[in-house]
Amino acid sequence: MQHFDVVIVGGGHGGAQTAIALRGQGFGGSIAIVGRETEPPYERPPLSKEYLAQEKPFERLYLRPREYWADKQVELLLGRAVTAVDPNRRQLTLADGSTLAFGELVWATGGDPRHLSCPGAQLPGIHYVRTRADVDALMAELPQAQTAVVIGGGYIGLEAAAVLSKLGKQVTLLEALPRVLARVAGEDLSQFYEAEHRAHGVDLRTGMAVEGIEGDGRVTGVKLADGTIIPADVVIVGIGIIPSIGVLVAAGAAGGNGLDVDAQCRTSLPHVFAIGDCAAHANAFADGAVIRLESVQNANDMASVVAKVITGQEASYAATPWFWSNQYDLKLQTVGLSTGHDATVLRGDPATRSFTVVYLKQGQVIALDCVNCARDYAQGRKLVEQRVAADPAALADPAIPLKDLVPAS
Repeated sequence: MQHFDVVIVGGGHGGAQTAIALRGQGFGGSIAIVGRETEPPYERPPLSKEYLAQEKPFERLYLRPREYWADKQVELLLGRAVTAVDPNRRQLTLADGSTLAFGELVWATGGDPRHLSCPGAQLPGIHYVRTRADVDALMAELPQAQTAVVIGGGYIGLEAAAVLSKLGKQVTLLEALPRVLARVAGEDLSQFYEAEHRAHGVDLRTGMAVEGIEGDGRVTGVKLADGTIIPADVVIVGIGIIPSIGVLVAAGAAGGNGLDVDAQCRTSLPHVFAIGDCAAHANAFADGAVIRLESVQNANDMASVVAKVITGQEASYAATPWFWSNQYDLKLQTVGLSTGHDATVLRGDPATRSFTVVYLKQGQVIALDCVNCARDYAQGRKLVEQRVAADPAALADPAIPLKDLVPAS
């Protein structure tokens, strides 16, 4: 049985960054990354953007050159799935029956796409966007496809719709809720993106429940609850992820919607950490509520905390949440968490395609959505971090720099 001082399960951003940070902190022990995919760690966000659009070759998505991992003595155990964890003996069992022993275990498995459960959900031609293999399979079918239906109006669905539209496909986007981005943004932003997609030729429909997928041996259409059938050569589904935590929960780790972790990213099991999309943590920007954050930023920040804790340093997770999304020529940058806001301020004119939505809670700034407005994003960060009670009229005036609204310290 092989033994490693640190075993990292998951080869995405969080897993890779944990190994990188450990070596950066001077950790000299043995490290292994166990990953289900056969590729070395790579960037995920471009999969639904530049990679799907064939604007960036896969080689440019690697988080580090292939030789980096050998140079840093990080062993990559790729194409391997963990099927069991014995926390008392500090052992992992892999799908091929082999076992690994660990000193510290870092669970960075992210999540798996939430699949459709309606009739026809298993038909060929239905695609999810999570891995290179997912997108390669989709791209292989696109040359023969003219009509595409995207199910889900979150960021993945909108980004995929934007790319498919640019590729000349006839795109229909279906969102079950009354507006796109309903779970993460206010109405101003939702309305803007709905209008943008329609202006680019996307048939965007909200409040649409999918009844089933039509086809005979392969998808041919999507059936709505009212009986309407929308023709589809391909279907792309973006309806969220399910955190990959089953193995650790079976081993006794506390968790429901994610693995419960403390401020040092420790799970309830000794010597076992969890980070990234699969980690449920109390977040100060959500007023202490226990949440999961699905973002590269969160995975990287948690990885840095774990690396410090493993190397004997004091560290607690307290990072400012931020996100981004690229659609067409629009760059959305978000800082903070708008969940629970009770007021919004529109800064600038959406018709100019450069504006900011400021989210307030009890008069305090808790988040910003900045569209093609990098200056507001950079300057507004401190308003969010300090929960500044700024004058709404000043927030709404683009002529007043946001940095001027930050109290002098």
